Amino acid sequence: MSVILVTGGQRSGKSQYAEQLALSLSSHPVYLATARIWDEEFRQRVLRHQQRRGPEWTNIEEEKLLSRHDLTGRVVVVDCITLWCTNFFFEDQDVNNALDKLKAEFDRLVSQDATFIFVTNEIGWGGVSENAVQRQFTDLQGWMNQYVAQRADEVIMMVCGIPVTIKKS
Repeated sequence: MSVILVTGGQRSGKSQYAEQLALSLSSHPVYLATARIWDEEFRQRVLRHQQRRGPEWTNIEEEKLLSRHDLTGRVVVVDCITLWCTNFFFEDQDVNNALDKLKAEFDRLVSQDATFIFVTNEIGWGGVSENAVQRQFTDLQGWMNQYVAQRADEVIMMVCGIPVTIKKS
């Protein structure tokens, strides 16, 4: 089992890098999508991502309970932690409750003997929001990123499409 975290800002090349990495490790990787389709613009974004990936991918759509899928022996791209956090946070907007559930689900998922490549965003770099809910979500996202990074064997930050290794075991 190994955990790789790919992080960075929006449009930094995170997903594409994670997909290329997965394909270098497996001829038939899994794409575990956490997105909830909120509107038509987002649906089109998801379709573009799906079209970029070829038939060698096993695509799984799962908003919250990622560990319910048996991924033993597979290389799995989990895209992305940010949307996964959103799905838990908007249940009750309790940061501590959502964080506890996310950590427990993460631990269950990565207990499987598989290679996991998690994609996430660094949303806290954009300054402090005037919106209280956004500040709470930024806290949740940052704490979950830290939790995953501490447990990861490798952390890669994408900067302008260039992978920069932050941590390597």
